[in-house]
Amino acid sequence: MRWKRYGMLFSSQEYGLDYAKSPQAVLFDEFIRIYFCACKKDGRKLISYVCFADVSRDFQKIFQVCRQVLPDGNLGCFDEHGIFPFSPMVWEDQIYGYTTGWSRRVSVSVETGIGLAVSKDGGKSFARAGEGPVLTGFLDEPFLVADGFVRKFQRLFHMWYIYGQEWRVFEEGAEPDRIYKIGHAMSEDGVTWKREGRQIIADSFSDESQALPCVIFYQGMYHMFFCFRHSFDFRKNKDRSYRIGYAVSKDLKNWSRQDEKLNFPLPETGWDSQMQCYPNVFVMEDHVYMLYNGNEFGKYGFGLAKLEEL
Repeated sequence: MRWKRYGMLFSSQEYGLDYAKSPQAVLFDEFIRIYFCACKKDGRKLISYVCFADVSRDFQKIFQVCRQVLPDGNLGCFDEHGIFPFSPMVWEDQIYGYTTGWSRRVSVSVETGIGLAVSKDGGKSFARAGEGPVLTGFLDEPFLVADGFVRKFQRLFHMWYIYGQEWRVFEEGAEPDRIYKIGHAMSEDGVTWKREGRQIIADSFSDESQALPCVIFYQGMYHMFFCFRHSFDFRKNKDRSYRIGYAVSKDLKNWSRQDEKLNFPLPETGWDSQMQCYPNVFVMEDHVYMLYNGNEFGKYGFGLAKLEEL
């Protein structure tokens, strides 16, 4: 692949926001609405919440920035301590927003589940379909179900998501770190899901964690973009931090991982020189674009790249 990088598209600091994580595009006739997650302090910890920026279709102008489109989660609910990421999908005359809700734990840091919120006003605001998740842990995927990305292909809703395999203490005295993989589920209505029940993207090294898959259909194939990292010492170690991965499929069942074809290395300097993560790839006017975060998990904003050759 050959990509043209446009640099940072949205600076969180310019708009007085702390983080702009996991940008996700919805196309409108006159603009692109990009949802993302910012953070606010809750004591000493952060809570993520959902915002959006309306950007011109030539990416030259930001029309408006909305600070929060969904209220914080209620006491004791799966999303009490924040939502990240938020994945929108246009369906009929509504927008379905698949949320990853976070709730704090004692023995480990968090638990997560995937919820559903619905917008009936063109994506300006959302209301929860219910207080609970539509997908959460079960027998073979016991925790950390998150990152739901939903599209309708072949008359069914398909969700690609991640699930936790293990919490592990990698070094004496360290807090437990999580290992998670990409899974797949299908639905007839976007609410009730049947899981495939397996890891669908092969590991590229031991103890790899995979996150935030997104899928497009382009030139007769299904293309998945995601991010991956080492499961320990990844927060500040450039060599173990997030990179963007790629896989391809003809049938939505069998995926061939081909990271080497992506051709999207870290630059020597700049806002994404230490980390690249949380890709969102979309097709507009037969061109493929990628939104993504850089250093410190999207603390400084998100950038844009355009695919010039597949």
